[in-house]
Order: sequence, then structure tokens, then C-alpha cells
Amino acid sequence: MDRRQFLMTTSAGMATLALPGYVRAAPRVEFRWIPQTDLTLLDPTFTTATITQNHAQLVFDTLYGMDNDYQPHPQMAAGHETDADGLRWVITLRDQLVFHDGSPVRAQDAVASLRRWAQRDLMGKSLMDATAELTALNDKQLQFKLKQPFPMLLSALARQTGSMAAIMPERLATGPSDKPVTEMVGSGPWRFVREQWVSGSRVVYEKFPGYVPRKDSFPPQFSAGPKVAHMDEVRWNVVPDRATAIAALQAHEVDGVEAVDKDFIGVLKADPSITLLKRSLPTVAIMRFNHLQPPFDNVLLRRAVLGAVNQTDYMTAINGSDFKEYWTDRMGVFVVGTPMASEAGMDKLTGKRDLDKVRADVKASGYKGETIVLLDPADFPDYHAAALVTADLFKRIGLKVDVQTMDWGTAVQRRNNQDLPSKGGWNVAFTGLTGPNNLDPAGHLALRGNGKAAWWGWPESAKLEQLRQDWFKAPDLAAQKKICEQIQLQVIEDVPYIPLGASYQVSAYGSEWKDFQPQLPLFYTAHKA
Repeated sequence: MDRRQFLMTTSAGMATLALPGYVRAAPRVEFRWIPQTDLTLLDPTFTTATITQNHAQLVFDTLYGMDNDYQPHPQMAAGHETDADGLRWVITLRDQLVFHDGSPVRAQDAVASLRRWAQRDLMGKSLMDATAELTALNDKQLQFKLKQPFPMLLSALARQTGSMAAIMPERLATGPSDKPVTEMVGSGPWRFVREQWVSGSRVVYEKFPGYVPRKDSFPPQFSAGPKVAHMDEVRWNVVPDRATAIAALQAHEVDGVEAVDKDFIGVLKADPSITLLKRSLPTVAIMRFNHLQPPFDNVLLRRAVLGAVNQTDYMTAINGSDFKEYWTDRMGVFVVGTPMASEAGMDKLTGKRDLDKVRADVKASGYKGETIVLLDPADFPDYHAAALVTADLFKRIGLKVDVQTMDWGTAVQRRNNQDLPSKGGWNVAFTGLTGPNNLDPAGHLALRGNGKAAWWGWPESAKLEQLRQDWFKAPDLAAQKKICEQIQLQVIEDVPYIPLGASYQVSAYGSEWKDFQPQLPLFYTAHKA
């Protein structure tokens, strides 16, 4: 046997002997997660509920994604072409897109999905109002023909706020628009395992082997760039009690908890086996007026109340004073630190308060001593605290208050009642605007000024509505920012609502897990160290 034959034979033998020890299946990676609440509605085009949108991020994908500066980048799309006048856009799908049922993703699926999405999403509706025709040119290309330029077209398709423009098979997207889709077939990194879903207890997602991440040169940012699934299974365990959830994390029975109450931050900070993550997009607490009924149909009284609100008082009542890095008392109309945020008129929102002047303004407004019905959701700590601070403040500035205590579910139903407070209506209520929905005017429900067609509270402001339309037509970022300054000043003038400050959600993970995105609970960048 010559030397060449000897080496080949020896190498083959060694490889055979080594095979059982070296070629083995990679260990299965599972991530056990406690979400902030139970998942009850699966269709992301049918609700703006945060939990449903978080679910959708695993199962579905969008044509475009957003980077850390909230600018659009191709995701399912390979790219696009547009005419010089901006009236025709052709988007081409990238290769190797497959739905979880094994069928290829086609332009026809994208067209049907976008039409369904646009029936409910605020920005989607605005896009379709500007669209003359949306068609599939072939299996790989879809075309928008516009009535007028819509510079925000790609941003609309990239949005991860309100209702994401999730792409699903045409057969599902063309179903009844007044009923949510219940069959979960997306093309995202994980598939929804329906047979393991137990409402109120467990949600399971399995890594989808047919998903092919983008091959972008830049690292993943928010929803842009390669979505690489490092987890074979993502398991949501529903644990309503926050203390029990934290105990499970400390015992390493789970790997992460979405929402950590401020009471537990100190304990978790001291535990080296746990990492805390401050979300970059806070939830804004707001005071909302009923604009249809006295006395807050009177803008002079709304302005007087605005002059009394001290965001520091509200944020301290809601969050305590121990960890001030997790809240801000400098909240305007748009999220602090994002492109549309502005300092315009901030002195009116957060400047020094003079309650003697406020009392004089209340009298000058023509307030007639009407009883103000204030909804107090006692089982929702944040808004219960806001209600108590407001009741005390109103009394100090000369307003007569009737605090009506109820559970959160009842308050949510009650706030939709347009009748007189004496007949089941209301005057003042509280809620939170999640950060992703306060990035710009498109999904900002509290900004709408279209009267009875507006979000509950039903403010009417032709100027706010016009500024919103102007923003959609703005040719560039600088023009958008300028319009948002005007919007903030108009909010101070009309007072459709009052921002009370913003709280940053804190999530917690086992320290062996790295690279979670800060904007939302996204799982496709995270991995074990």
C-alpha cells in the first residue's frame, strides 16, 4: 500500500470511529417567557392589543422593517422602484419566502393582506385613501398606483405599531373583514403551535425551518435586518400574579419576564443571575376628557386643568421615587428621544405650576359647579394612582368631583358611553398610550380631532386633522418634524388630552441570554451567551 492509499484509508477509519462522538444533534434551545398578560386574540390586523402584536412578531413578517431610527428597510421585499412623480411604486418580493403551510409567498398574498390591514389601521387607511389601485403584477411584484404622492408609503408598510402590516396567505386575508382570522399561517421565524395553545395558561411557538433570514450587511435593528431564530421553541407561560412571575424567574423556572413591577427592581438588580432591560419606548399615562358633555366641552376649562397638572406628581404616584431612570416627567405629544419629539410649548406642559392662577382660570372659564364624574379603575394600579392624584388636584382648584370606583374592564366599557354622566357616561378617564403608537401622528389615537368618529373622548379639531394630513404629505423628515412641532402647539391649544408623564417597561432575563432588542419583546435577535 503506498503512502497516499495509507493516509486515505487511515483518515476514513478515523472519521468512522469519531463519528458517534462528534456528529450529534445540536442541543435544543428553549426559551420560557412570562408575558404581561394572556393572549386571547390572535389576528394582528384585528386589534392593536400589545400582546397580540408581540405574538405577531414571531409568526408573521412584513414587507419592510424599521431600524433603530425608525426608518424603513426592505424585509420581505427585495426592493422597490418608484416613478419620479411618486405616483407609481413597484415592490419586488425577495426569494425563498415560504408560509408555514408550505406554500410560497406571492405578491397576491401581499396585496390581499395589505387590503385587509388597511381597513383597520389608521396609517393603512390613509395610504389606501391615497391609492387608486393596488395590484399584483405577477407572483413576485405588487404595484401601488397613487392618486397623489404619499411619501410615507414605505414607512406605513414597515410600521410595528397600531396593527402591523402582517402578510398572510390570500385565502385567509380575503376572509370576512368583520371577523378575526383564527388560522395562524405566517412566514415569520416561528410558527404558532395551535395544538399546544391553552388559553390562560400556555402559548408555544416552534422554529420554522423554512424561514430564510435576509443577508443584509448591517446587524439586526428593531424589525430590520436579518431575523435569525436562535431558539428552537419559545414558550409563553401565562402567570397573572407578578410576584409569582418574579419568583419563577429567580428560581430559573423561566428565562424571562416581560413586565417587572417597580417594587421588584431593587431585588432583581442585586441578583447577578438576572439582567434587567429598560424598554426604549415608554407608555404614556394620559388624562382624557369627554368633549361631548359639560363641563369639559369648554376648552377654557380644559386649558385651566392643563395648567395645574404636574407630571412629577403623577409619575411619583405611579412609579415611586426610588428608580427615576424608569420614568420621565418631560413628556410631550410624541415619545421623548424619537424623531418627532419636540420642545415646542413644553413650558405649558411641564413648567412651574401656579394653582392660584389656575383657580382664577377655572372661575374665568365659566365653570358652573357641575359635578365631574371621574372613572377610577381600582384594580389597575397605574391609573388608580392617576385618578387619586387628579381627584385631589381638582378639589384644590375648585372643581366638584365624583370619584366612581370600578374595575378596569368596566372602565374600558364605560368610557365608550357618549351619554350624560348621570346616565352612565363620564367626564374624565385615564389610560396609557404605548410608546410605539406615539412615535408620530399616524397611529396616535389621542390626537384625532374628528369628533364622534374619533377615539373615545371625541374631541373635534379641524386644525389637528389638517396637520395630520399635512404630515402624511410631508416630503422629508425635516418637514415632518416641523409639522409635529405645530401639532404639539395645537394640542396645547385644544387640549384633547393631557400627558401625565411616561413609564418605561422593565423586562427581566436570565443573564445567560443576550442581545434582546429594547423596543419590543422581539425574540429573533436573542441568544444564549
